[in-house]
This record gives sequence, structure tokens and C-alpha cells, in this order.
Amino acid sequence: MSKFTYTFFDLIKIKLIYFLFGFLLISCGDDGNSNDPEANGTTITSFTFLPSENPSIGTSEGMEIEDDKIIGTLPVYADMENLVARFEHTGAEVIVNNFPQQSGKTANDFTKTLNYTVKSKNGETRVYEVNLDRFTGLPIVYINTLGSQAIDSKDDYREGSIQIDGNKNFANLGNSEMKIRGRGNSTWWVHPKKPYQLNFSDKTEMLGMPKDKKWIFLAEYSDKTLLRNRIAFELGHMSKLDWTPQSAFAEVMVNNEYMGTYHISQKVEEGDFRVALGDDGYLLEIDQLDRLDPDDVYFRTNSFLINIKEPSLDYESTAYTYIKDYINDFENTLFSNNFKDPIHGYQKYVNLDSFIDWYLISEISKNQDSKDFSSIFLNVMPGEKIKMGPLWDFDLAFGNVDYSDATKPTGFWVKDHKWYSRLFEDPAFVELVKERFKYFRQNESLILQKIDDQANYLKWAQEENDKKWNLFGNYVWPNPVVFDTYQEEVDHLKSWYKERMNWLEGAFNSL
Repeated sequence: MSKFTYTFFDLIKIKLIYFLFGFLLISCGDDGNSNDPEANGTTITSFTFLPSENPSIGTSEGMEIEDDKIIGTLPVYADMENLVARFEHTGAEVIVNNFPQQSGKTANDFTKTLNYTVKSKNGETRVYEVNLDRFTGLPIVYINTLGSQAIDSKDDYREGSIQIDGNKNFANLGNSEMKIRGRGNSTWWVHPKKPYQLNFSDKTEMLGMPKDKKWIFLAEYSDKTLLRNRIAFELGHMSKLDWTPQSAFAEVMVNNEYMGTYHISQKVEEGDFRVALGDDGYLLEIDQLDRLDPDDVYFRTNSFLINIKEPSLDYESTAYTYIKDYINDFENTLFSNNFKDPIHGYQKYVNLDSFIDWYLISEISKNQDSKDFSSIFLNVMPGEKIKMGPLWDFDLAFGNVDYSDATKPTGFWVKDHKWYSRLFEDPAFVELVKERFKYFRQNESLILQKIDDQANYLKWAQEENDKKWNLFGNYVWPNPVVFDTYQEEVDHLKSWYKERMNWLEGAFNSL
């Protein structure tokens, strides 16, 4: 018999072996097909955009998955209206707007929030809200000067154009003519990130704010949180002050170069939607001689230099003489023996609500410049009382200064302003301040929440701003402390504010 000859029983054994082998193959195939059992899941495990599928991006961009939200940012020039996402999931299918999605193939418009619904084989669903932002999520302002001239002067304007990509939260602005120059004092001369003033030829809406011609681009270089001016404005909006500037954060590109995150604000000036002065009102500023422009018109009292910001006047004109005499009459009365008299004393000249709220906001923030230096605004309508405000220039507030006691959350500061020091000698004024402080104390948690909300809003912006200017971990004049991260800067601001409010409550109660 040949060695290849099999008995009947050998053939039976061979068939049995083949059967068992086939069964094992089928079993292994079932175990290896992870899609079937996992198709009963409803989880998205990754969400990415690849440059091979999206020519408008240069690198792979992975998004963050947080519970039922997918968030992230894409490059500034990404074609957000036509992007293809590559994603992995544990369901049977993924649907957007009733349309099945193919990973790496289906394009969508990500300029708006999209709902990605994961469906399992057994009918369960889970919805992911996909909210992606271009660059940092802030509006992007594109400024181009003629011939790409540098904006290197506070005196000479550079002409050019502006265009705004409002991203998701603001309206776009089409290509518009403008002119722009530098502005500021220490912020212009000391820091590399420069503040600007931009002028339109016609009144133009800017980032949802009422139409006007002049707009201020605050660099906020000294304030690594970028929030101090914004929080002072928030306090102003909840006060009895007639007007506080509106503002918005934006990313700014100048001649195709990223210049960082800016705080764009209405300018403190006369206007229907700014400081309403009517036909003959005055906007005044307590200032310093070396900060004045050559064409500024000013006068002095025994305590301060007063710069007449508006209207434009000539020395010794009737309007000039009126306001000079009126402010001096007020100050002379304030320092007279009968200054407490409610009829003939200082109350004859001042609007108490504005004087008290301006004081409290300046004292709560312990603003460096508000004691006696600059950006101390007041306004007067002929025949009416003097009003303090509007608020301005709080980047060195909330302890953000290293050359004075304003760095500490304890101790009075603006109370030593010469006018306020005298006002605090009147018990009636003191009682009004103490009572009004309770309002700001009651709203302390609201301000803390606004700090958190704005910090979260700047989540990605602060990162890009730091990449540009290398702020964290380095000393920037005049910071009293140096932290390595944005969150530490924000936490310090909140801690300082809470300690300040605690100290003021005890201090006012002791007066």
C-alpha cells in the first residue's frame, strides 16, 4: 500500500479536522470583527482635519472632545465653509443635517455650529455639538497701509484700508478706507506692541458698537490678562455714570503681519453715543503738562492742571473763561470753611452719584493713575453740576504696578485725591459712599464670573498673543509679579480683587 493510501477511518479524521479548522476560522472572524459589537456604541473618539483632504490648511489639526462638545481652532486662512473632517466613532453611522457622513470625504460648512449625531445599530443616538473657530475665535481685523508703511508715528497718520472677518459673533466689514496712527504715552514709548487710533472718513459700525469715526486699539501689553480695562468698563456699565466705553477683543493683522490680541474701544470724546455734551458742554481731563499736545488748551486750579478736551477753544475766550472760573469756584468752595453746607457748599457744584461711583470704581480697582495723575475725566454742561467720568485707562489697576502702594490690595489710594480727601471730611458724603459700596460688594460674584467668562473667551487668543510677544514667565514693566501661565495671571487678578473688596468693606465700616 502506498504511503498516501488512507483508510476509511483516516478520511473521517481528515474531514473532522477540516470541519474544526473551519469552525475556528469562523469563530476567529467573528471575534476579530470589532465593528459589529462596537457599532452599538455612540462615541466619537477622534476628530481631525488633514491637509491632504483640506488644501487650505498646512498641518494636521486635531480638535478637543469634551463630553458632548467638539471644539478647536483652525488656521486663519482655512476655508471654513468647505472642510472635510476625519473622525473615528463606535457607532453604525454618523449624520449631520440628516445627511450621512463619510470620514475623510464629506465636506461641511464649519462657520456655524454643527450637530454630529452618532447612531448605533440598536437605535441609540448621541449628539456632539461641533463648534470650531477660525484662528482664535475672535474677530480678525486686517489693516493694510499704502505701500505697507509702518505705523510708527503718533503725529502722522498712515492711510490705507481695513477689513474685518467677524468670525461667528460679529458682522463682517468689507474693505473700507481708513487712516491710522499711534497713540498713548508710556504704552507707546515703552512697549513693543503699540496702541493705535484708527479713523474712518464716515461714521462706521465697529464690532457691534454704534457707528462713529474714531476707534481706539488698546494693546494691553502691560496687562497679561488683557482684562483690567474690560473689567473696569464692566463696573462702569453697572454704575450710575452717564457713559462708559463699549469695547470688543479682536485679533489684528497689519500689512499681513499678526500683531496680537487688541482691545478695541470707543474713544472718550463727544458724541451722541459717547459723551453727550450738546452744543456747549465741556469734556475735561486732569492731566500733566508733559503729556499735553502743542495745541491743547488748559487751565490750572490750586490742585490740578485741567486739559480742555472738548470743545476746541481759544485762551481767554468767553467759553474758556466760563469753564475755568466754574471749576475754580467749585474747588475754592470745596476748601472753604462752609464746604459741608448742602445749599452753599460743594454740593451746589457736583453731581453726587457720578462723584461717588467714579470714586468707588477707581478705589476698588486701586487704579494707579486715578489718584492725581491722568485720564481723570469730568464733564460739565453749562447750568448743570459737574459730573465725574467717563472711566479710562485701567491697565495699571487691580494691583498691576510695582512702583507705588497701588500694588497692594490693602490701603486707600484714590481717597487721597485732593478733591476726594476733602470730600471725605464731610460725614454726609462718607455715609453715601459706604451705602453705595454695598451695591458693588453685592455684585462681587458677578464681576468674578465676568473675569472667568472673559478669560475663557480669550482661551486661544492669549496663547497666540503670547507666541507673538513672549509675555508669560518674563517681566513686563510695571508688573509686580511674574507668572508662567495665563491662568495664574487670571487667578492672581481674582485673588487681588477679592482681598481688595474684603479690605474695603472693613475700612469703610471703620470710617
